[in-house]
Amino acid sequence: MDILLDNTKIERLYVQIIITGSKSESNRLLILQQFFTNLRIENVSNSHDTQVLKEILTNKKPIANVGHAGTAMRFLTAYFSSINGIDVTLTGSSRMQNRPIKILVDALRSIGADITYAKREGFPPLRIKGKNLHKNTISINGNVSSQYISALLLIAPSLKEGLTIELIGKVTSKPYLEMTLGLLEQVGVETSWKNNIIQVYPQNQVCDKIIVVESDWSSASYYYSALALKTGKIKISFLKENSLQGDKELAVLYNNFGIQTTFVENSIILEKTPNFKQKKHISLDLVNTPDIAQTIAVTCFGLGVSCDLTGLHTLKIKETDRLEALKNELQKFGAKVRITDDSLQLRSEKLIPAKQPISIETYEDHRMAMAFAPLSLKTPIFIKNAEVVNKSYPDFWTDFKFF
Repeated sequence: MDILLDNTKIERLYVQIIITGSKSESNRLLILQQFFTNLRIENVSNSHDTQVLKEILTNKKPIANVGHAGTAMRFLTAYFSSINGIDVTLTGSSRMQNRPIKILVDALRSIGADITYAKREGFPPLRIKGKNLHKNTISINGNVSSQYISALLLIAPSLKEGLTIELIGKVTSKPYLEMTLGLLEQVGVETSWKNNIIQVYPQNQVCDKIIVVESDWSSASYYYSALALKTGKIKISFLKENSLQGDKELAVLYNNFGIQTTFVENSIILEKTPNFKQKKHISLDLVNTPDIAQTIAVTCFGLGVSCDLTGLHTLKIKETDRLEALKNELQKFGAKVRITDDSLQLRSEKLIPAKQPISIETYEDHRMAMAFAPLSLKTPIFIKNAEVVNKSYPDFWTDFKFF
């Protein structure tokens, strides 16, 4: 499915939106629910990734295919390893089979997991024979994908002695680890994080609990971007000021583009500051919020703002190499882009509306489609394979049509 977007005639945005539950929170809670069956979850994400994880956990077939769902691959690797007697082959799409998982496998093996590579060393598919994991300490680099560490934290309460994780060196994507620990504590599991030592204590059962999943802050980023490129007011429901999600930092980051965020009764109201004087250049370290890097890069280009975005080393192993993909697509509009292994530099160029829509390749990456969509407020664009948004936000095109 390809979509033509031309919203250049819109003068002001007035929109009210309800975004699906957070994929990050939903996926963590679904794993915890396997250990604590009296946990009830409401407002679960309707994203494809979450539905895939839910189906695999429900049916537990001998071959489990996660498709493109990276979070499911990491979380299920740890989960299946900890379930005594299970024998499963965990696989995924061709892209998934090229996304590294050795760091997580090595960490699990160090506490007794039985995991072998079905094809290529260091990559899925994995043959996992679940067993009682007998050791309770792991050392792992702090700058690896937070999903590896979160996967370990989620199985920790089920281990006989819990789990102590030593994070070596600088810790990146810290908010995602804080989210995982926050959800563990909401469920009733005792945790601690002092210096670079995280401890999760063993927990066999918890009291009856209902947790309502907050809407997804990452998905809200596209509306921040849209408002930065135009003006008006947008209300998004079920987002909280005390959110566990790291991408709540949007409320601060988009001050750079004149967007004010007001919290009202578990909703946010976004407004563009009147007569805002836009800086010509911004520098941002996005090490704690890598999922919104694409959105910010497109916002900067749409406003003619040059930027230096750093802390992006995890983007190269996502659904695609997101840095290379951003460079390729922004250059179609005449942007001057330079990338390294962990950064993107964009030099200011005035966006000239194209006479014909420019086609955006999405690289099987949901965030490429959604990050570029707000640019249609400035110039016509053509989003190829637009259905990729189903991975995290299936209702995106329905919601975005209000623009």
